[in-house]
Amino acid sequence: MTQRGARILVVDDERAIRRFLGLTLEAHGYQVLDATSGEQALRLIASERPDLVVLDLGLPDLDGVQVITRTREWSDVPIVVLSVRDREADKVRALDSGADDYLTKPFGQDELLARLRVALRRSAGSAQQPVIEVGDLAVDVDRRRVTVAGADVALTPTEYDILKLLAQHAGKVLTHRHILRQVWGPTYEDEPHVLRVNISNLRRKIEPDPSRPRYVVTEPGVGYRMAAPA
Repeated sequence: MTQRGARILVVDDERAIRRFLGLTLEAHGYQVLDATSGEQALRLIASERPDLVVLDLGLPDLDGVQVITRTREWSDVPIVVLSVRDREADKVRALDSGADDYLTKPFGQDELLARLRVALRRSAGSAQQPVIEVGDLAVDVDRRRVTVAGADVALTPTEYDILKLLAQHAGKVLTHRHILRQVWGPTYEDEPHVLRVNISNLRRKIEPDPSRPRYVVTEPGVGYRMAAPA
């Protein structure tokens, strides 16, 4: 399935949004399905097996986070949230529940299409490659080797674990709690300062300009994202 032929399920109870997204996505070569409720969305995800879901959180029957949680019980289909809710807590909750990305309304068409392309690329390449490359940064998972522009970078075990986790999910926002849980364990979920210190040290080693990071990007109040491969 090429990106341009991908089937995208749009879940939103606003007719105008569904129509706009349908026309926009079809103009860019995607096939579009739509749903107006959470239960209908779950049925279509199961029966039609779309390649990606664009999901509003404010649905008339189920909260969008419930749709994400129930979908993640059995499916890894990429889910991009598109919601008017712009509070950090809403973003964190959706991402921790298994959403791949989160955009707030109003949104830019070009940004939405770019986020969808990233999610589809990541899904198509979900089988992990031994070397993950993002620009001049390369993470060799098999050899636990990190290079920038071909030069070896010496990382602590913790810094490497953070970088590997982000690289394996390049283009996807990982929340603070998720990274802390995966790298340090559940007892550190409420210790974000530990993560900030390690991210700062990591950036000094891999970023050309740590004050303007290119690889490890901050999502304010939510978490971090590894830039997607070009």
